Amino acid sequence: MTGGGRRSTPAGLAVGLRPGSNGGMSDELAAHHAATRERARVSARLVLRGIVLNLGLAAVKFAGGIFGHTYALIADGTESLLDVLASLLAWVGVQVAGRPPDANHPYGHGRAEPIAVLVIAGLTFPSAGWVAWSSIQGMLTPHPGPRWETLALLVAVVFIKTWFSWRVGVAGEKVGSTALGAEAWRHASDALTSAAAFVGIAVAVFGGPKWRAADSWAALFACAIMILNGVLILRRALEEVMDAAVPTTLENEVRAIAAQVGGVGALDKCRVRKSGLSYLVDIQVRVDGDLSVRRGHEIAHAVRGALLSSPMRVTDVSVHVEPMR
Repeated sequence: MTGGGRRSTPAGLAVGLRPGSNGGMSDELAAHHAATRERARVSARLVLRGIVLNLGLAAVKFAGGIFGHTYALIADGTESLLDVLASLLAWVGVQVAGRPPDANHPYGHGRAEPIAVLVIAGLTFPSAGWVAWSSIQGMLTPHPGPRWETLALLVAVVFIKTWFSWRVGVAGEKVGSTALGAEAWRHASDALTSAAAFVGIAVAVFGGPKWRAADSWAALFACAIMILNGVLILRRALEEVMDAAVPTTLENEVRAIAAQVGGVGALDKCRVRKSGLSYLVDIQVRVDGDLSVRRGHEIAHAVRGALLSSPMRVTDVSVHVEPMR
């Protein structure tokens, strides 16, 4: 310890601050967790709208498939029902992910979102298998050709699904939700399967009896899209669960914010991981080695506060302080 009560900052001072660890920091954290809950609420509301939309479209598709004699439309309706179940899981996932940290989950509940997406992806494959089996049965079993009226129905479905996919995708990018990203992809997939059904039915309607199997081939194409959709969703969720690296641009933004804090001489390690609707940061900063421990602690608090107050959706920061060489 030096004169005047001044102590030099020891190498390896780690400042991993938690709610309530320093006076006003608890209020700051509460505000950030409130923002996470609000993002969860907005996401859940949009997912519920998607559930209502898919229920209505599933009913219309099944009715059109049965009365219009088309397996492609029945397959499309099956995917819409799967979307309802998947959306329910996504709704639960974002609701749980929006909860603040507690004693049992000090880093929050963000992992609930990618876990829900993993279950959603797993449900895609057996559903695609069932639709494929039904389509093959349709090829082998004689049945009336599809009716042309179903084409108008599919045009409306493609338009509605494309628009809703775009809306959900924009919202997902805004709040950083893996579940909403998966929702947007599945709505886009539904639009693609409906477009494939349109082509198959159109060929069967205008090509005559010898082209009747085009309807079932369109359903098989829909299955391929469902499987591809499931693989892509599965990959994205696994990356988040496995703490895959965030984009370099995001890490650079974190570094830029930390470097602007007074007293920070340099930056070493910086690790950022996505957890549901927010990001967790582990960063190492270098300060003047002759500073007191108290001053080093203040700088660490300032770095943490700067990141939490940024628009980057950061909800937890661990700052490790090292002396300048």
